[in-house]
Amino acid sequence: DDPLKIVRGRGQYLFDKDGNRYLDCINNVAHVGHCHPHIVEACHKQMSQLNTNSRFLHDNLVTYAKRLVKTMPGELSVCFFTCTGTEANDLAVRLAKYYTNHKDVIVLDDAYHGSGSSMVELSSYSFRKAGYDGKADHVHVVKKPECYRGYYRGDSSNIELGIQYADLVKAKIQEATESGRKIAAFLAETMPSCAGQFIPPPGYLRNVYKYVREAGGVCIADEVQTGFGRMGKYFWSFEQQGVIPDIVTLGKPIGNGHPLSVVVTTPAIAEIFEKITYFNTFAANPVSCAIGHAVLDVIENENLQTNAESVGRYLLEESKRLLEQFEIIGDVRGLGLFLGIELVKDRKSKKPATEEAAFIVNWMKQRHVLIARDGPDRNIIKLKPPLCFTKANVDTFISTFRQALDAMKVQSRL
Repeated sequence: DDPLKIVRGRGQYLFDKDGNRYLDCINNVAHVGHCHPHIVEACHKQMSQLNTNSRFLHDNLVTYAKRLVKTMPGELSVCFFTCTGTEANDLAVRLAKYYTNHKDVIVLDDAYHGSGSSMVELSSYSFRKAGYDGKADHVHVVKKPECYRGYYRGDSSNIELGIQYADLVKAKIQEATESGRKIAAFLAETMPSCAGQFIPPPGYLRNVYKYVREAGGVCIADEVQTGFGRMGKYFWSFEQQGVIPDIVTLGKPIGNGHPLSVVVTTPAIAEIFEKITYFNTFAANPVSCAIGHAVLDVIENENLQTNAESVGRYLLEESKRLLEQFEIIGDVRGLGLFLGIELVKDRKSKKPATEEAAFIVNWMKQRHVLIARDGPDRNIIKLKPPLCFTKANVDTFISTFRQALDAMKVQSRL
């Protein structure tokens, strides 16, 4: 409805064709801020020297890959470069299938992993919609580990819920095995975004990874939306679950808006894939790698991971204050600058307040604060701002959100 024509960005702000400034609370692509001068300079400098396809050697590729894997734990030390999150997830699944010689993949309910046909097959967020073919036989969907309106409900910090949700994956593996199928991979966002902006309960991935590996599969962590310090305390969101994946996919924030993505895996998995030809014309070109370096520079030099932790904590605290004041807010959850606010008709039935969420998003846009809604029922306000977001920006969001909630009350009486 009434789309904006945005012509300029700077930091955590966007500007429309009329010069109006908007606070951007949702852009997890412009990870360190729109048009950051250091990134613009790095791009321009390399572009003025050389940009070509990936058939040639270049220092940027080697130095960036080495720098990136230093942020990874365990044996995650081999990089395959791609251009988008969809490409990264597609290649990750191919790696898993070649390594295990299995075909089937386990995914979460309402998951989204990309827009290409192979990833639509693995995204129930997409394949259940009209015009798609539904679930393929090689795809096994398990309940997402969400504790407010999910299959199992309760305190999301309860390890017992993590174990119960992991047992559903164990049962799905057993069901697939009994029908003669073999699991190649478990693919999941560690912190599901489109599925509802929530944090899985403790113990979930630790047990899931154990069951998948026992079945001969590998574990893929989709960090396309939540990596690079967004979680504040953790550089990668899988660290919060105390696990080390076999394959990690990176995208969106990695290039701050530039099309760059990476698959990081172990030498053992990469070695098997050497038998298969892989070439990507634009991936790992000198400009992309220069930008990747620059993004890491800004995260480090401006202490943006620390900022995500402190500002994110403040955002969570202030949002929970609103939960105490407005019955329509059923749940507030998040970590760092990754927050979900679930709106419900009433807290007893937890029926999703879809229309109300749409009203609030549009009302706030008219007041120059940009938020979005997501989840299968489109009733969850999602917040994933650039990491340069400040406590003053939080105050602006909270104040405008409060006004929107009050305005909705008045609207409902008319």
